[in-house]
Amino acid sequence: MTLRYGLIGSGMMGQEHIRNLSLLEGCEVTAIADPDAGMQALSSDTAGGVATYADYKDMLSAGVCDALLIAAPNDTHHGILLDVLDTNLPILCEKPLCTTSAHCREVLRLAENRAAPVWVAMEYRYMPPVQRMLQELAKGSVGTPRMMSIREHRFPFLEKIGDWNRFSKRTGGTLVEKCCHFWDLMRLTLESDPVRVFASAGVDVNHLDETYGGRQPDIVDNAYVVVDFANGARAMLDLCMFAEGSYWQEVISVTGEKARIDAKVPGPSRFSADGKERASEIEISDRSSKTVTREEVEVDEAILAAGDHHGSTFFQHQRFRDLVRNGTGQPEVTLLDGLWSVIVGEAAEESAKTGQAIEVYL
Repeated sequence: MTLRYGLIGSGMMGQEHIRNLSLLEGCEVTAIADPDAGMQALSSDTAGGVATYADYKDMLSAGVCDALLIAAPNDTHHGILLDVLDTNLPILCEKPLCTTSAHCREVLRLAENRAAPVWVAMEYRYMPPVQRMLQELAKGSVGTPRMMSIREHRFPFLEKIGDWNRFSKRTGGTLVEKCCHFWDLMRLTLESDPVRVFASAGVDVNHLDETYGGRQPDIVDNAYVVVDFANGARAMLDLCMFAEGSYWQEVISVTGEKARIDAKVPGPSRFSADGKERASEIEISDRSSKTVTREEVEVDEAILAAGDHHGSTFFQHQRFRDLVRNGTGQPEVTLLDGLWSVIVGEAAEESAKTGQAIEVYL
């Protein structure tokens, strides 16, 4: 069985999805909906000459796909989902699920009795070094995870069609748009729900000389965020969006009574000084023996070249494909996961504005 995908939105992330689906057995892109004529042409070329539509509703009426992938700008997700939930098509929706928790809650309510799955694209879960870290945690290598820290030091937000990613109203804010991945990883890793969020953030370097229709971008470019969890664990995010020279783009650390484990992820090769791919690493620091073990985590070069997320988009698609093929089971990243990641991001944005810790709950 070949799973036919219809893409709604085909910008930068849509292009990455097309490249990865072309590598995956049993998958093909058969239709693309995008209001931008230039992106339609580019996407058709990338996907090998597929049907294109200016309106996704026309694509749905044509009956040319078995699954939908929503990769349109963040602020369009809510409206698109309200239209497509009534179909019986499996849906993979890019993060964030919606730009507000209120919209996410509405989507959850409307999807309650839906037979076909809706999977939220939190692909950072599927980065090979993160998967290795999760394997070690499941083995009990660190003991009980008590503390988690995520450092992401990276390049600024890239240019996108219509410059939609320059404004919090359209993205949900940096701590929703970019960081929903990290709140999701924290919940997954610590196996608990957040209860409190405190953030300090600023707009200090990026986009200060840019204006769009007389408006200056308002997205934060650096932050510290602390999240307390119901089980007593705590986590911290250290985000810098003007640190593109960093050797590791992400360092994810989890510490328990036995050991600390670090998953280290390089940035995309196109932003590295030599333009070459580098292996990620896992490092385990054992408390009792005071020894450190290191392991390179290799990823196929073709998979790395297909995107900017260290192979995670490919492996996420692999799991989504298998779910759809099997016809039973639940998405590994659920609508509830998508809601929680927006709840924490919203709280972090509010905390950064008010200077107050924010209590969070469903």
